[in-house]
Amino acid sequence: MDGILIINKEKGFTSHDVVAKLRGILHQKKIGHTGTLDPDATGVLPVCLGRATRVCELLTDSDKIYEAVLHLGVVTDTQDLTGCVLEQHPVNVSPEEIAAVTASFEGAQEQIPPMYSALKVNGRKLVDLAREGRVVERKPRPITIYQIEILEMQIPEVKLRVSCSKGTYIRTLCHDIGRALGCGGAMQALVRTRAAGFTLPEALTLSQVEAKRDDGSLSEAVIPLERIFRDLPAFTVDEAHRKLLANGNPLPIEGGSWSRTEEEKDTAAEGPEQAAVYFPDGSFAAVYEKRPGHSRLRPVKMFL
Repeated sequence: MDGILIINKEKGFTSHDVVAKLRGILHQKKIGHTGTLDPDATGVLPVCLGRATRVCELLTDSDKIYEAVLHLGVVTDTQDLTGCVLEQHPVNVSPEEIAAVTASFEGAQEQIPPMYSALKVNGRKLVDLAREGRVVERKPRPITIYQIEILEMQIPEVKLRVSCSKGTYIRTLCHDIGRALGCGGAMQALVRTRAAGFTLPEALTLSQVEAKRDDGSLSEAVIPLERIFRDLPAFTVDEAHRKLLANGNPLPIEGGSWSRTEEEKDTAAEGPEQAAVYFPDGSFAAVYEKRPGHSRLRPVKMFL
């Protein structure tokens, strides 16, 4: 199979567990996930099959939306409630104070990754070092919190919806909000509701994937690779230039037809642009780039 399968990752599985189980269900080796979810987290995990594994990195780099429960008054070594409790404090803050402090975390900022994470330092995962009782210096990483919305508040629990950039640790966000409030905080629960433009209603559990495999309907759930590039203008080569495309060669701009209007062409001419490129029969082949002043499209990534 080639395409994207949207998995609703269940609690207790790592992202690698999901890939391993899918290899058994689909009897296919070429499978890759698009971003780590903690074992206790649930929700959207796009999985790439076959040719689509070439876009794993692209999907991993996308923005994401989460729903999390922040538990105030407790600090743990893992920054969530699965860890060892390091501190406990009374929660003497008002709903208004919680709302104001939470909102202050919106915007571009730097975040220090948690020790209990899969990031590597000198070739070793931080989580492995943490389990040995070691704490090492971590460099802050730039992230952006586009929006934080408080969905529900029953102090000490605060349910949040967070729209954020890649590389954001929601556990660390919960920890930092608690610290800013002066009472500490840890993540109690986490669901990823959107990743790479895919949402929870589209997602299937592993058991649902298995059931669809058995009843022959699984192919209907696999999202075509080209959907990822649906926002790019489409360029369909003509028959005379099919072989150039099949060999991954540059293509003359006049060697096919565009999906966009003349007005859109004029706008696009202001800078470099990418295009989804198709064979004459309409099958998706590649992403190419056109640069101003150049008479040819040049390949960026081939999916042959």
